[in-house]
Amino acid sequence: MTEFTPVIGLEIHLQLKTRSKMFCASLNGSDGADPNTNICEVCTGQPGSLPVANREAIEKAILMGLALNCEIAEYSKFDRKNYFYPDLPKGYQISQFDKPICGKGEVRFEVGGKECRVSITRAHLEEDAGKLIHPVNSDYSLVDLNRAGTPLLETVTEPDFTSPEQAKAFLQHLRTLARYLGVSDADMEKGQLRCDANISMRPHGSSALPNYKVEVKNMNSFKAVEEALTYEIERQSAELAEGRKLATETRGWSDEKKVTLSQRSKEGSDDYRYFPEPDLPVLHFTREFVETIRSRLPELPAAKRARLISEYNLPEKLAGQLVEDKFLAEYFEAVVSELSEWLSVAGEREPEKLKALVKEAANWCAGIFTELLNAAGIAAGESKVTPENFAELLKMIEKSEVSKTAAKAVFAEMFETGEDPSNIVEEKGLKQVSDAGAIEAVFDKVMAGNPKWVADYKAGKTQVAGSFIGAVMKETKGKANPQVVNEILKKKLE
Repeated sequence: MTEFTPVIGLEIHLQLKTRSKMFCASLNGSDGADPNTNICEVCTGQPGSLPVANREAIEKAILMGLALNCEIAEYSKFDRKNYFYPDLPKGYQISQFDKPICGKGEVRFEVGGKECRVSITRAHLEEDAGKLIHPVNSDYSLVDLNRAGTPLLETVTEPDFTSPEQAKAFLQHLRTLARYLGVSDADMEKGQLRCDANISMRPHGSSALPNYKVEVKNMNSFKAVEEALTYEIERQSAELAEGRKLATETRGWSDEKKVTLSQRSKEGSDDYRYFPEPDLPVLHFTREFVETIRSRLPELPAAKRARLISEYNLPEKLAGQLVEDKFLAEYFEAVVSELSEWLSVAGEREPEKLKALVKEAANWCAGIFTELLNAAGIAAGESKVTPENFAELLKMIEKSEVSKTAAKAVFAEMFETGEDPSNIVEEKGLKQVSDAGAIEAVFDKVMAGNPKWVADYKAGKTQVAGSFIGAVMKETKGKANPQVVNEILKKKLE
């Protein structure tokens, strides 16, 4: 049986985060707005209305293109792409055909710890269509044109992906880039990031491109992209193994049935009858203009991840978790700054102590803090927990003033109220007991009440140590310092 290798390319639409739409002054953003309220004569295609290109959208397109290592065109123009859908008021879309703003580029990203590269064919600006709404159990559809005219940056890759995992990882990388640059929130569930995939199969070892191509649409999550491509690989491989020919077509992904369904034959560029948009001038980007935009590039995810690993000695996986969210990574470094200042003021210039505290801060940020942020649906900078208070709690753990278990409860309270950790510990009586004399007295009480445990331990059944520790912690209501408890256990029983 012939084995096949997937050939996958992506077409990714990214809604740009601008104040107004691509070619008019209507507000950009349909979330929470009543249907057909953020509209005007231009985005609804009224006769005699004229488009004006949005400078903010153009600059953000160039910024994203630079992050994708694309060539930025000196001259670029807009074109009319003709197709007739109910949610496209003008009957054509203003897009870019032969002279896109962003040309060829290359992106490096990681999949399962290995570096992958994908070539970018182009990234061009266009406007979004409206949105059709199909009421349940009805024989009609409604249209909301709030989204019509929203600036879109469409990134087209070369067919360089050979697995669904690679395609998914690249999409996630693109989302992270967009958020770092502030060009888009890139939320797939809200349609701010949408992906169509072109997939075909070729015999294993062959370098020739297949003579057909299947486009898969309607994938609204990273998981859906991976599942749809996996399904197509299995479907196409089975068809080819039986000697059947596959057609160039467009298929839609059914998330409910977990299958792709044929929709129509795939259009080519000739079907769209492109021609230059007569109402918009050719754009000229000087080298100085592009370099001004380049100067606005922040530290990008890959560079930040490498720096966190080298500067703070973090494990690769942990650094990667922090870098996925720009605001979380910035917050983490603010906490580290507070910890460094504390050790400096205290006169404790111990690199190992700082390294341990930094690792603890990273674990807390990527763990419980991220869980609380996700549950609340907010960014790290919007949290009531200040970096100063976060650092203070970690200092209290390091100084054995509060146990890690109690600290988690304290942190949850901090997240809810914004209160200082020291105040919460005091109010709730959570301060850890490290007084050896006090703990020893509790241990003596536990031993006296459980002579069999003592006999078992001395007979070699050391697993009974857990019972002693549990009983001491219960007596002290969880306040006893575990390290001191272990030391006293060895002293008393060994």
